[in-house]
Amino acid sequence: MAQQRGKVIVISGPSGSGKTTLVKRVLKRRPIPLVLSISATTRAPREGEIDGVDYHFLSSDEFVRRRARGDFLESFEVYSAGTWYGTLKDKLESDLNSGQSAVLEIDVQGTLAVLEHYPDAVTIFVRPRSEEELERRLRGRGTEVDAAIQRRLEGARRELAFADRYQYEIINDDVEKAVQQICEILTQAGESHSCSKN
Repeated sequence: MAQQRGKVIVISGPSGSGKTTLVKRVLKRRPIPLVLSISATTRAPREGEIDGVDYHFLSSDEFVRRRARGDFLESFEVYSAGTWYGTLKDKLESDLNSGQSAVLEIDVQGTLAVLEHYPDAVTIFVRPRSEEELERRLRGRGTEVDAAIQRRLEGARRELAFADRYQYEIINDDVEKAVQQICEILTQAGESHSCSKN
């Protein structure tokens, strides 16, 4: 019997929406057959981040070389700040062909590019209740100067305008509730395992 191919699951949302926290909790509840597609980036690791676990951290030169070689399914400069992010094609295809569904935590631009190749992808947009809440979360991180926060807020406004292009929208004002909603979406989309309550 042929191995059933996995699905592409895209989760997007503006910086500060809490999507990374949600993705981690969903993966913890559903380790099989769901895996995280690890993005590549040219930004420096934040404290505690590990290469190959949180991101594939590449130099700008290496990213440019791999992009020119066609290694990326999608790749974009984010916040016009010289930082690039991208999804590596070969690892994604390997995951899908092994029967694992792959979660891509990417931005709106990346999602539109992914849908050109995987039109049946499950797409989920995560947002906070309000823009004020988003700003509060970004400032609460304490990791960026005001100019960087303003860039992220401008980017968030652009991303929010694309929310209706996604199949599902999750308002993340209660983490556990949002995690459960995502789990239910994946189950409805035809996943073979339902979320555990662990």
